[in-house]
Amino acid sequence: MPAESPAPGNCANWQNRTLFHGDNLWFLRAMNSGSVDLIAIDPPFNKGKDFHATPDSLAAGARFQDRWSWEKDVHQEWIDQLKDDYPRLMEAIESAQHAHSEGMGAYLCFMAVRLLEMRRILKPTGSIYLHCDPTASHYLKAAMDAIFGYRQFRNEIIWCYNVGGKSRHHWGRKHDVILYYTKSRKYHFDGKAAGIPRDTGKKSFGGRIGTDKDGRPYQDKIVRATGKIYRYYLDEPKIPEDWWTGINSLQSGSKERLGYPTQKPLALYERILKASSNEGDIVFDPFAGCATTLVAAERLDRQWVGMDLWDECKNVIVQRLRKEGLIQNTDHPDGYLFPKDIVFTDQIPERTDDKEEAAPFLRVKVRVKEPEGPRWSRRQMYDHLLEQYGCKCQGCDREFDDPRYLQLDHNTPRSDGGINHISNRVLLCGPCNQLKSNIYTLSGLRRENRRRGYMAPGKDTLFP
Repeated sequence: MPAESPAPGNCANWQNRTLFHGDNLWFLRAMNSGSVDLIAIDPPFNKGKDFHATPDSLAAGARFQDRWSWEKDVHQEWIDQLKDDYPRLMEAIESAQHAHSEGMGAYLCFMAVRLLEMRRILKPTGSIYLHCDPTASHYLKAAMDAIFGYRQFRNEIIWCYNVGGKSRHHWGRKHDVILYYTKSRKYHFDGKAAGIPRDTGKKSFGGRIGTDKDGRPYQDKIVRATGKIYRYYLDEPKIPEDWWTGINSLQSGSKERLGYPTQKPLALYERILKASSNEGDIVFDPFAGCATTLVAAERLDRQWVGMDLWDECKNVIVQRLRKEGLIQNTDHPDGYLFPKDIVFTDQIPERTDDKEEAAPFLRVKVRVKEPEGPRWSRRQMYDHLLEQYGCKCQGCDREFDDPRYLQLDHNTPRSDGGINHISNRVLLCGPCNQLKSNIYTLSGLRRENRRRGYMAPGKDTLFP
């Protein structure tokens, strides 16, 4: 297969077959918007344990910790960004934190800032498949509803398998979850491309088998209540339902298995790629691991780009592609792919697009440029306002004996073009912040408080 240079027909700012080595957030933020057709990821699941590759296997040395904390795994910058620009998303994160644990909240925060960027780099017709399990699938879905929009949710796919140990204390936990979202209502999906053979048993169809005038075999399904007949041609594949069987998890004796602790079957990701991408499309996996998504993309003539922290990720993908016969060991006049054509780099690419930030639900009426200079953190703004106005709510003039009663908010709401600069910040008590929401400016809030009689008695002196 000929090697290809920068991906044609799009605004990608990297070469086909690029594997970025390092923290994927840095690379995600550096990728051009609208440059990827399909994202298929198998990130950490928040299982609360450590994973290690099988010793003496091809993936020996691969390991990662699937435990999460606010102190070690979350940056204050992420929290500031989510609270300021994506309050709905932050509410989903805090709900998981309160309902489950601090670790679940930290895990969702880690995932959220990355999923925001993934949405940005998807083309308008693009799709994303997020592989997880029941540990966090419901919390991840709430976060993805906030990022992609609940109307862009397409399926919760249940991947069923039946191998491995089982417990005597509960039903066997033998399925994973794959959340399928699109960026818009116009997207590519071809279920027949990923079709499976039809079951011709009368028990399941309750109909008759025959051949039409063109010689095509068919089976009719008869709805007994109405007598309506549905015809299915047996030479056409069946589009799978949202529960997938027939693709088992990889066991130690599998020829496909490399020893990587969370390796998934190629057949699973080939089904995803066949249904939601075309030949030549760009497939992306920011949690590449042992490169199952990338190998599936190469086998199906898709372009690909991946990211991972693991030092040996490149060597594993080269070995896997060679095993698949996709890398030739000797020169060939037709220019077959060689290991040197896989770009393995820790260099952050330079964006060549409009450099717009990820903002799925931030629809400001007026775009206002932030003032030049270093951006203050929320903590710095909070301390500055506390020093300037004391422990007093700027919305109702009530004084408090503890600054924890005060919350940082915007004077002009973000939905009306308000900026994140200190010049547009106020400190409000909880009730005032809730009343203000994204409706009022500070002066509007104070007028509403006066109308409702919420101002502190005899204290309406600030901003008269």
